[in-house]
This record gives sequence, structure tokens and C-alpha cells, in this order.
Amino acid sequence: MSEKVSILTHDAPAPMPVLSQAVVYNGMVYVSGSLGIIPSTGKFVEGTVADRTDQIFRNISAILKGAGSDLANIVKVNIFLTDMSNFQIMNEAYARNMPSGVMPARTCVAVKELPFGSDVEIECMAALKSV
Repeated sequence: MSEKVSILTHDAPAPMPVLSQAVVYNGMVYVSGSLGIIPSTGKFVEGTVADRTDQIFRNISAILKGAGSDLANIVKVNIFLTDMSNFQIMNEAYARNMPSGVMPARTCVAVKELPFGSDVEIECMAALKSV
């Protein structure tokens, strides 16, 4: 049986005490929901949902790197928006940040609200890189 390993990188926002940035288990990386927060300031990126989506992908990329994976190994993405009118602009940023190749399975849903007043949150699962 594999052991769970918690991931913590200072290149992404610090997690709340009740969760890990990600957990590696059985060849997979499970990344917690990420917000468009700049790690060095702890503040949200100003601008549009696209700007915060770009930051989220920088944060997820750093977490995946710390776990021994990368964006190209993502197999599933879950996206949460507080307003579906932001779907198109978020989707443009998503496409800009996701490497070409086999695209991950994906879900995008509208929710009433997100932590800290965010308008977008993204979580994902990725395979570890092959050795």
C-alpha cells in the first residue's frame, strides 16, 4: 500500500491549516482548489477572471512541480465559477495555460460563492511524471 505525501511549496500560496496544497498517492497528485492569489503578497490578482485564472495556473504549476509532475500530466480538472457569464473569458485563459496534447477531462460549474470572495477556483488531478 502506498503512503500519502503532503506537498508544500513556497512558490504557491500557503494552504489553510486544514488542508494540503496537494497530496501524492499511488502515482497521482491531487491538487486542492487553487485561487488567483499571488504567493508573495497573499493578495488576489487584480483584473478579470482571466487574470486570476492565469495566476491559478501559475500556482498549480508550482504545486505540480513540487510534487514531481506538471501541467501536461493533468488528467482531470474541476472549475468553479461564481458567475457563468465569465465562462468564455475563463475558458480562453484555460486554453492559453493548458499544454497541447490530450486535454484533461473537465467539469465547470457555477457556485453561489467561493472562499475569500473569489470568482474562480480550480482543482485538478495529475499523474506523476514517468521516471
